[in-house]
Amino acid sequence: MTEELLKTPLYDRHVQHGGKIVPFAGYLLPVQYEAGVMKEHRAVREGVGLFDVSHMGEVTFQGPDALPNIQNLLCNDFSTLQDGRVRYSPMLNAQGGVIDDVLVYRKAENDYLMVVNAANRRKDVAHILGQRFGDVEFTDISDSICQIALQGPKAEAMMRTITDQLPQKYYSFIDHVNLGGIDSLVSRTGYTGEDGFELYAKAGDGAKLFDLLMERGKTFGLQLCGLGCRDTLRLEAAMPLYGHEMDDTVSPLETGLGRYVKPDKGDFIGRSALLAMGEPKRARIGLKITGRGIAREHYPVLANGQQIGLTTSGTHCPTVGAVAMALVDARYQEPGTTLQVIIRDTPVEAEIVTLPFYHKA
Repeated sequence: MTEELLKTPLYDRHVQHGGKIVPFAGYLLPVQYEAGVMKEHRAVREGVGLFDVSHMGEVTFQGPDALPNIQNLLCNDFSTLQDGRVRYSPMLNAQGGVIDDVLVYRKAENDYLMVVNAANRRKDVAHILGQRFGDVEFTDISDSICQIALQGPKAEAMMRTITDQLPQKYYSFIDHVNLGGIDSLVSRTGYTGEDGFELYAKAGDGAKLFDLLMERGKTFGLQLCGLGCRDTLRLEAAMPLYGHEMDDTVSPLETGLGRYVKPDKGDFIGRSALLAMGEPKRARIGLKITGRGIAREHYPVLANGQQIGLTTSGTHCPTVGAVAMALVDARYQEPGTTLQVIIRDTPVEAEIVTLPFYHKA
């Protein structure tokens, strides 16, 4: 028996606005709107785009042992995280592989919000409950939250028509912001490589918040955006995606996330395994496809006719052309090196380039 697909609080709005609905991570979500992926992508790079990201999971940690639990679960160090700030971290298994990558919001001492990937929500919750200790109340609040991402260089100007209470620093947030009568958490975060905000409100307020943003966005050329351009935007920005650049068999050191691993903070799940691994034998690289073809995920990557790894994500991106990320033998990382990617049984030339592929102006 297959599990029934869920609808976000904005499902009816997507249908009303012509969204092409597809299954994704257990939800029914728009892959694109009538404008198409190219226009949606360019709107985020040049103006402002709106994404429904209510499928993401949200869990809370509250109590005297909230921080010790987070420190044990995650490889980054949260002892220095201040109120109103956000920090990223992989969450590891005992073998040093990545269970998920998450964001942690510190609301107050002993009060944290963790945002997890939609496809991993139930796995993550089971893992967290299995590791929980001490005086901490852990709650999965995912179904009660609507999350909307407003991304692009015009996002701040548009938001200022609603409120002046906006976080100024990247990876910071303000809770209990009044957005047209809707109590919201406003976070300066995103997954596109552009400036912007992620807005959290009660699920019951989601449609009202969507309508407010659509109305205020008219003078800014606000474009509704789907999963298609969310993927091309994050690929251009070389942001890793769980299940592609990392999974339970890939360590954060292999996939270029070493700066988020703090072994000196004390023990955490996966620490001893990471230390035992030594220097990573694989590395995540960027490839610009210089021959004819488009690389997708899981295509063989060759050096001198020998396979050295696989692509993890790839497509033709509107801003930077045909690119891919790959997990390869760590000896092959030098920018300018020519490799080959097997596309439709044919070796196609590709050049190693420095990540990210795209830098915002």
